[in-house]
Amino acid sequence: MTTIVDVAELEAKVKLMYQAVADRPEDDYHFEVGRPLAERLGYPSATLDQISVGAVESFAGVGYFHDLADLHVGEVVLDLGSGSGMDAFAAALAVGSAGNVTGLDMTPAQLDKARRIQASDGPAHVEFVEGHIDDLPFGDRRFDVVISNGVINLAPDKAAVFAEAARVLRPGGRLALADIVTQVQLTDAITCNVDLWASCIGGAAQVDDYQAAIEAAGLAVEVVRTNPYEFLSDQARGASTSYGVSSVSVLARKPAR
Repeated sequence: MTTIVDVAELEAKVKLMYQAVADRPEDDYHFEVGRPLAERLGYPSATLDQISVGAVESFAGVGYFHDLADLHVGEVVLDLGSGSGMDAFAAALAVGSAGNVTGLDMTPAQLDKARRIQASDGPAHVEFVEGHIDDLPFGDRRFDVVISNGVINLAPDKAAVFAEAARVLRPGGRLALADIVTQVQLTDAITCNVDLWASCIGGAAQVDDYQAAIEAAGLAVEVVRTNPYEFLSDQARGASTSYGVSSVSVLARKPAR
């Protein structure tokens, strides 16, 4: 799962795009944003009603996985690429005040928005930390569950992301995520296109390679299911049709020993 994209250019492009999603969720993007998307993906309306409108309006996930995560009261959760915080706040509802949720993101505008929401009307047991998902600033075996939504495809080194997730999970812990994958390996012309990477297409891994990378990190894949997700722009739709780009939700588990 190697890439030939310019990593520095990609990070700058991703930060710029998701700054826009945080600051101007009403704009047009290659992908859907906001509550209609969340509801179509399967987020219960009752859950969304309990989360700040500001977090929901900037939601740019690609699937629903909270049923797979099966969060329990008191659990400690890490959200990789937490954006404006909608998934982190949803997780906080499930784990209650006895638990804890940490959202990690590399985009300052997203972090600023999530922190403002948390400070004004968010639960006290949620925090947001700046960092990269392939180099986590946390100790080993700290979390019961790691979640992520539409973010790992943006990482040039997915193997490193899964290795880090496995490292910070406690024995028996779960990885529950939604992400973009392909049925057919993408061409170099697409994987070199930072605009398509930032739109969650250019970095999509072939689904078998994606699962193999999770398992190589020492996690056992238990569930892979397809989500009702669609891209909006003609460029993104064209790539999706040609290469079988789709969204999947995945549950994987770290061995108990």
